[in-house]
Amino acid sequence: MKLHAPARIAAVALVVVSLAGCSFAANITTSKQYSASDGVRVELEDVTGLNLLLVATAEGDPAALTGTFENSGTEDVAITLGLGATSDTVTVPAGGVVALGLGDGETAVVGASPANPGMIGQITVETPRSGTESVDVPVLDGTLAEYADTLDKLQSYTG
Repeated sequence: MKLHAPARIAAVALVVVSLAGCSFAANITTSKQYSASDGVRVELEDVTGLNLLLVATAEGDPAALTGTFENSGTEDVAITLGLGATSDTVTVPAGGVVALGLGDGETAVVGASPANPGMIGQITVETPRSGTESVDVPVLDGTLAEYADTLDKLQSYTG
């Protein structure tokens, strides 16, 4: 049986509409912002904090804040990061990135851990325009190999 041109066009249109409906109804994960790693995400003004977490051995012991802040704006943004009674101000340049941690080229933010490893601790993040925001971040130790080096450096950190 041979289909005539109008029937073929209708069949192709039906297939196209059917396939388009699948992507229309599907929840596309890559179109949503999410934390794809161990840390959390926070958005302030034009600055986004990515993969923020603390590395420590126990509550009250020294902890290092790790992660990245990126600035998509056209002006530098000063961010004050509070970790317990300690706070540090980091300036994220316009269109730039600041990596936090204890490695080469990273900015160190160290204070007392608000919680034991495996728990959630709270830090504060403040910018001049957005004010202060409390952020719940995971506290990890050297159990995962990617944080063992930070933990080793933290134990010998002198400020």
